[in-house]
Amino acid sequence: MTATQIPEVVLESSNGRRTMPVLGFGTASNNLQPEVLIEAVLEAIKLGYRHFDTASIYGSEQTLGVAIAQALKLGLVASRDELFITSKLWPNDGHPNLVIPALKKSLQNLELEYLDLYLIHWPISAKPGKLSHALEEKDQMPMDFKGVWADMEEAQRLGLTKSIGVSNFSTKKTQNLLSFATIPPSVNQVEMSPFWQQKKLRDFCKASGIVVTAFSPLGAIGTSWGTNHVLESKVLNEIAEAHGKTVAQVCIRWVYQVGATLAVKSYNKERLKQNVQVFDWELTEEDLEKINQIPQRKMMPREELVTATGPYKSLDDLWDGEY
Repeated sequence: MTATQIPEVVLESSNGRRTMPVLGFGTASNNLQPEVLIEAVLEAIKLGYRHFDTASIYGSEQTLGVAIAQALKLGLVASRDELFITSKLWPNDGHPNLVIPALKKSLQNLELEYLDLYLIHWPISAKPGKLSHALEEKDQMPMDFKGVWADMEEAQRLGLTKSIGVSNFSTKKTQNLLSFATIPPSVNQVEMSPFWQQKKLRDFCKASGIVVTAFSPLGAIGTSWGTNHVLESKVLNEIAEAHGKTVAQVCIRWVYQVGATLAVKSYNKERLKQNVQVFDWELTEEDLEKINQIPQRKMMPREELVTATGPYKSLDDLWDGEY
Protein backbone atom coordinates (compact mmCIF):
# COMPACT_ATOMS: atom_id res chain seq x y z
CA MET A 1 0.00 0.00 0.00
CA THR A 2 1.58 3.28 -1.09
CA ALA A 3 1.00 6.30 1.13
CA THR A 4 -0.41 9.44 -0.49
CA GLN A 5 1.65 12.59 -0.03
CA ILE A 6 -0.94 15.01 1.35
CA PRO A 7 -0.17 18.67 0.48
CA GLU A 8 0.55 21.08 3.33
CA VAL A 9 -0.16 24.75 4.06
CA VAL A 10 2.03 27.15 6.02
CA LEU A 11 0.62 28.46 9.31
CA GLU A 12 1.68 32.11 9.38
CA SER A 13 1.64 32.77 13.13
CA SER A 14 3.07 29.53 14.48
CA ASN A 15 6.33 28.96 16.36
CA GLY A 16 8.85 28.63 13.55
CA ARG A 17 7.64 27.84 10.05
CA ARG A 18 4.99 25.21 10.76
CA THR A 19 3.09 23.46 8.04
CA MET A 20 -0.24 21.67 8.38
CA PRO A 21 -1.47 18.83 6.14
CA VAL A 22 -4.55 20.07 4.25
CA LEU A 23 -6.49 16.88 4.98
CA GLY A 24 -7.00 15.83 8.59
CA PHE A 25 -8.61 12.82 10.22
CA GLY A 26 -11.46 13.84 12.56
CA THR A 27 -12.13 11.92 15.79
CA ALA A 28 -15.46 13.41 16.96
CA SER A 29 -17.80 10.46 17.22
CA ASN A 30 -20.64 9.37 19.44
CA ASN A 31 -19.99 6.12 21.34
CA LEU A 32 -17.06 4.98 19.22
CA GLN A 33 -15.32 1.86 20.48
CA PRO A 34 -11.65 2.69 21.30
CA GLU A 35 -10.31 -0.30 19.32
CA VAL A 36 -12.20 0.90 16.20
CA LEU A 37 -10.58 4.34 16.46
CA ILE A 38 -7.10 2.89 17.10
CA GLU A 39 -7.35 0.61 14.08
CA ALA A 40 -8.63 3.45 11.89
CA VAL A 41 -5.81 5.80 12.99
CA LEU A 42 -3.15 3.16 12.22
CA GLU A 43 -4.77 2.49 8.85
CA ALA A 44 -4.93 6.23 8.14
CA ILE A 45 -1.21 6.67 8.93
CA LYS A 46 -0.38 3.83 6.51
CA LEU A 47 -2.41 5.67 3.84
CA GLY A 48 -0.51 8.92 4.37
CA TYR A 49 -2.65 10.83 6.88
CA ARG A 50 -0.53 12.83 9.32
CA HIS A 51 -3.02 15.34 10.75
CA PHE A 52 -5.35 14.11 13.53
CA ASP A 53 -8.04 16.36 14.98
CA THR A 54 -9.46 15.87 18.48
CA ALA A 55 -10.93 17.97 21.30
CA SER A 56 -11.31 17.73 25.06
CA ILE A 57 -15.08 17.24 24.66
CA TYR A 58 -14.80 14.39 22.11
CA GLY A 59 -13.55 11.88 24.64
CA SER A 60 -11.10 10.60 22.01
CA GLU A 61 -7.83 12.19 23.21
CA GLN A 62 -6.68 9.20 25.28
CA THR A 63 -7.50 6.70 22.55
CA LEU A 64 -5.76 8.83 19.92
CA GLY A 65 -2.74 8.97 22.25
CA VAL A 66 -2.68 5.16 22.45
CA ALA A 67 -2.90 4.95 18.64
CA ILE A 68 -0.01 7.42 18.22
CA ALA A 69 2.13 5.42 20.65
CA GLN A 70 1.35 2.22 18.71
CA ALA A 71 2.17 3.88 15.38
CA LEU A 72 5.57 4.95 16.72
CA LYS A 73 6.24 1.51 18.18
CA LEU A 74 5.32 -0.14 14.85
CA GLY A 75 7.57 2.27 12.97
CA LEU A 76 4.67 3.64 10.86
CA VAL A 77 6.13 7.08 11.57
CA ALA A 78 9.73 7.74 12.55
CA SER A 79 8.91 10.33 15.23
CA ARG A 80 6.10 12.30 16.86
CA ASP A 81 7.28 15.35 14.89
CA GLU A 82 5.96 13.79 11.67
CA LEU A 83 2.41 14.05 13.00
CA PHE A 84 0.20 17.12 13.32
CA ILE A 85 -2.15 16.97 16.32
CA THR A 86 -4.98 19.45 16.94
CA SER A 87 -7.11 19.69 20.09
CA LYS A 88 -9.61 22.26 21.37
CA LEU A 89 -10.59 24.21 24.48
CA TRP A 90 -14.20 23.57 25.60
CA PRO A 91 -16.32 26.50 26.98
CA ASN A 92 -16.19 25.18 30.59
CA ASP A 93 -12.43 25.81 30.41
CA GLY A 94 -12.80 29.03 28.39
CA HIS A 95 -11.54 31.28 31.19
CA PRO A 96 -8.17 33.08 31.44
CA ASN A 97 -6.85 31.01 34.37
CA LEU A 98 -8.07 27.67 32.98
CA VAL A 99 -6.65 27.66 29.43
CA ILE A 100 -3.18 26.35 30.25
CA PRO A 101 -4.39 23.72 32.77
CA ALA A 102 -6.93 22.51 30.16
CA LEU A 103 -4.23 22.28 27.49
CA LYS A 104 -1.95 20.38 29.88
CA LYS A 105 -4.82 17.97 30.61
CA SER A 106 -5.22 17.35 26.85
CA LEU A 107 -1.47 16.68 26.60
CA GLN A 108 -1.69 14.29 29.52
CA ASN A 109 -4.61 12.46 27.82
CA LEU A 110 -2.69 12.25 24.55
CA GLU A 111 0.60 11.44 26.31
CA LEU A 112 2.31 14.12 24.23
CA GLU A 113 4.69 16.94 25.11
CA TYR A 114 3.13 19.48 22.74
CA LEU A 115 0.21 20.05 20.39
CA ASP A 116 0.66 21.37 16.88
CA LEU A 117 -2.56 23.39 17.06
CA TYR A 118 -4.88 24.39 19.93
CA LEU A 119 -8.24 25.99 19.14
CA ILE A 120 -10.90 27.83 21.14
CA HIS A 121 -13.81 25.46 20.33
CA TRP A 122 -16.69 28.00 20.59
CA PRO A 123 -16.87 31.78 21.14
CA ILE A 124 -18.63 31.34 24.49
CA SER A 125 -17.66 30.39 28.03
CA ALA A 126 -19.51 28.21 30.50
CA LYS A 127 -19.44 27.61 34.22
CA PRO A 128 -16.06 26.11 35.15
CA GLY A 129 -16.01 22.49 36.21
CA LYS A 130 -16.92 19.24 34.55
CA LEU A 131 -17.01 19.47 30.74
CA SER A 132 -20.58 19.38 29.53
CA HIS A 133 -21.71 18.77 25.94
CA ALA A 134 -25.03 20.46 26.59
CA LEU A 135 -24.31 24.00 27.68
CA GLU A 136 -27.33 24.86 29.80
CA GLU A 137 -28.62 28.42 29.86
CA LYS A 138 -27.73 28.90 33.54
CA ASP A 139 -24.11 27.90 32.82
CA GLN A 140 -23.52 30.08 29.73
CA MET A 141 -21.48 33.27 30.07
CA PRO A 142 -19.69 35.71 27.77
CA MET A 143 -16.10 34.83 26.98
CA ASP A 144 -13.38 37.20 28.14
CA PHE A 145 -11.83 37.10 24.66
CA LYS A 146 -8.82 39.26 25.55
CA GLY A 147 -8.00 37.28 28.70
CA VAL A 148 -8.52 33.87 27.09
CA TRP A 149 -6.54 34.81 23.98
CA ALA A 150 -3.65 36.15 26.11
CA ASP A 151 -3.46 32.71 27.74
CA MET A 152 -3.61 30.98 24.34
CA GLU A 153 -0.66 33.14 23.26
CA GLU A 154 1.19 32.26 26.46
CA ALA A 155 0.59 28.54 25.76
CA GLN A 156 2.23 29.01 22.35
CA ARG A 157 5.15 30.95 23.85
CA LEU A 158 5.66 28.16 26.41
CA GLY A 159 5.81 25.59 23.59
CA LEU A 160 2.78 23.66 24.87
CA THR A 161 1.33 24.19 21.39
CA LYS A 162 3.09 25.26 18.21
CA SER A 163 0.09 27.21 16.88
CA ILE A 164 -3.19 28.62 18.16
CA GLY A 165 -6.51 29.36 16.55
CA VAL A 166 -10.28 29.42 16.84
CA SER A 167 -13.32 27.42 15.78
CA ASN A 168 -16.87 28.53 14.97
CA PHE A 169 -15.87 32.22 14.90
CA SER A 170 -17.75 34.47 12.47
CA THR A 171 -15.95 37.06 10.33
CA LYS A 172 -16.85 39.76 12.88
CA LYS A 173 -15.64 37.74 15.88
CA THR A 174 -12.40 36.89 14.07
CA GLN A 175 -11.95 40.58 13.19
CA ASN A 176 -12.49 41.52 16.84
CA LEU A 177 -9.85 38.99 17.93
CA LEU A 178 -7.35 40.38 15.42
CA SER A 179 -7.86 43.89 16.85
CA PHE A 180 -6.01 42.97 20.07
CA ALA A 181 -4.11 39.73 19.32
CA THR A 182 -0.32 39.86 19.60
CA ILE A 183 -0.13 36.42 17.96
CA PRO A 184 -2.95 36.19 15.38
CA PRO A 185 -4.89 32.92 15.08
CA SER A 186 -3.34 30.52 12.56
CA VAL A 187 -6.61 28.68 11.85
CA ASN A 188 -10.40 29.14 12.02
CA GLN A 189 -12.15 25.75 11.90
CA VAL A 190 -15.78 26.09 10.81
CA GLU A 191 -18.67 24.21 9.24
CA MET A 192 -18.09 24.27 5.48
CA SER A 193 -19.35 22.16 2.58
CA PRO A 194 -20.81 22.76 -0.89
CA PHE A 195 -24.08 23.43 1.00
CA TRP A 196 -22.50 25.99 3.35
CA GLN A 197 -19.65 27.58 1.45
CA GLN A 198 -18.58 30.37 3.84
CA LYS A 199 -17.30 32.62 1.05
CA LYS A 200 -17.33 35.84 3.11
CA LEU A 201 -15.41 34.21 5.97
CA ARG A 202 -12.97 32.50 3.58
CA ASP A 203 -12.19 35.77 1.81
CA PHE A 204 -11.67 37.59 5.11
CA CYS A 205 -9.43 34.84 6.53
CA LYS A 206 -7.37 34.65 3.34
CA ALA A 207 -6.76 38.41 3.44
CA SER A 208 -5.80 38.10 7.13
CA GLY A 209 -3.37 35.17 6.70
CA ILE A 210 -5.67 32.74 8.57
CA VAL A 211 -6.16 29.19 7.26
CA VAL A 212 -9.78 28.00 7.14
CA THR A 213 -10.39 24.36 8.08
CA ALA A 214 -13.72 22.82 7.12
CA PHE A 215 -15.51 20.42 9.45
CA SER A 216 -18.45 18.32 8.22
CA PRO A 217 -17.51 18.82 4.54
CA LEU A 218 -19.69 15.81 3.67
CA GLY A 219 -22.73 17.00 5.63
CA ALA A 220 -21.95 15.33 8.97
CA ILE A 221 -23.89 12.26 7.93
CA GLY A 222 -24.46 9.94 10.87
CA THR A 223 -24.46 12.69 13.50
CA SER A 224 -27.52 13.90 15.38
CA TRP A 225 -27.46 17.24 13.52
CA GLY A 226 -26.11 16.10 10.15
CA THR A 227 -27.89 15.68 6.84
CA ASN A 228 -27.91 13.48 3.74
CA HIS A 229 -28.45 16.53 1.52
CA VAL A 230 -24.78 16.75 0.56
CA LEU A 231 -24.23 13.11 -0.42
CA GLU A 232 -27.66 12.93 -2.13
CA SER A 233 -27.23 16.18 -4.08
CA LYS A 234 -28.14 15.76 -7.75
CA VAL A 235 -25.55 18.35 -8.81
CA LEU A 236 -22.75 16.68 -6.83
CA ASN A 237 -23.74 13.20 -8.03
CA GLU A 238 -23.62 14.35 -11.66
CA ILE A 239 -20.18 15.93 -11.19
CA ALA A 240 -18.92 12.79 -9.41
CA GLU A 241 -20.18 10.57 -12.21
CA ALA A 242 -18.52 12.72 -14.88
CA HIS A 243 -15.15 12.35 -13.13
CA GLY A 244 -15.57 8.71 -12.10
CA LYS A 245 -15.32 9.75 -8.44
CA THR A 246 -17.51 9.53 -5.33
CA VAL A 247 -19.55 12.49 -4.06
CA ALA A 248 -17.33 12.53 -0.96
CA GLN A 249 -14.26 12.91 -3.19
CA VAL A 250 -15.94 15.80 -5.05
CA CYS A 251 -16.69 17.55 -1.74
CA ILE A 252 -13.14 17.08 -0.44
CA ARG A 253 -11.64 18.20 -3.74
CA TRP A 254 -13.94 21.26 -3.77
CA VAL A 255 -12.83 22.37 -0.28
CA TYR A 256 -9.17 21.95 -1.28
CA GLN A 257 -9.60 23.64 -4.64
CA VAL A 258 -11.25 26.76 -3.19
CA GLY A 259 -8.26 27.16 -0.88
CA ALA A 260 -9.41 25.71 2.44
CA THR A 261 -8.24 22.67 4.44
CA LEU A 262 -10.45 20.05 6.05
CA ALA A 263 -10.99 17.42 8.73
CA VAL A 264 -12.94 14.37 7.55
CA LYS A 265 -14.23 11.59 9.73
CA SER A 266 -14.31 8.02 8.50
CA TYR A 267 -13.36 4.74 10.11
CA ASN A 268 -13.98 2.69 6.99
CA LYS A 269 -10.78 1.46 5.31
CA GLU A 270 -12.04 1.91 1.74
CA ARG A 271 -13.41 5.41 2.38
CA LEU A 272 -10.23 6.45 4.19
CA LYS A 273 -8.37 5.46 1.04
CA GLN A 274 -10.82 7.23 -1.30
CA ASN A 275 -10.68 10.42 0.79
CA VAL A 276 -6.96 10.92 0.07
CA GLN A 277 -7.34 10.21 -3.66
CA VAL A 278 -8.26 13.81 -4.46
CA PHE A 279 -4.96 15.47 -5.27
CA ASP A 280 -4.26 14.18 -8.80
CA TRP A 281 -7.36 15.53 -10.60
CA GLU A 282 -9.33 18.78 -10.71
CA LEU A 283 -12.88 20.07 -10.82
CA THR A 284 -13.52 22.12 -13.97
CA GLU A 285 -14.58 25.78 -13.99
CA GLU A 286 -18.01 24.53 -15.02
CA ASP A 287 -18.12 22.15 -12.02
CA LEU A 288 -17.18 24.99 -9.67
CA GLU A 289 -19.86 27.22 -11.18
CA LYS A 290 -22.52 24.51 -10.68
CA ILE A 291 -21.43 24.06 -7.05
CA ASN A 292 -21.61 27.85 -6.53
CA GLN A 293 -25.30 27.70 -7.51
CA ILE A 294 -26.23 25.21 -4.76
CA PRO A 295 -28.73 26.83 -2.34
CA GLN A 296 -27.00 27.49 0.98
CA ARG A 297 -28.11 26.26 4.40
CA LYS A 298 -26.20 25.99 7.65
CA MET A 299 -26.61 22.60 9.33
CA MET A 300 -25.37 23.49 12.79
CA PRO A 301 -26.82 26.82 13.97
CA ARG A 302 -26.53 25.77 17.68
CA GLU A 303 -29.85 27.35 18.72
CA GLU A 304 -29.22 26.16 22.28
CA LEU A 305 -26.53 28.87 22.58
CA VAL A 306 -29.22 31.51 22.05
CA THR A 307 -30.77 32.24 25.46
CA ALA A 308 -32.49 35.03 27.37
CA THR A 309 -29.74 35.29 30.00
CA GLY A 310 -26.63 34.08 28.12
CA PRO A 311 -24.29 36.19 25.95
CA TYR A 312 -26.18 35.51 22.70
CA LYS A 313 -29.79 36.71 22.53
CA SER A 314 -30.27 35.74 18.87
CA LEU A 315 -28.68 33.65 16.13
CA ASP A 316 -27.57 36.96 14.64
CA ASP A 317 -25.58 37.72 17.82
CA LEU A 318 -23.94 34.30 17.62
CA TRP A 319 -23.17 34.18 13.89
CA ASP A 320 -23.21 37.88 12.98
CA GLY A 321 -25.41 37.28 9.94
CA GLU A 322 -23.50 34.19 8.79
CA TYR A 323 -26.19 31.55 9.25
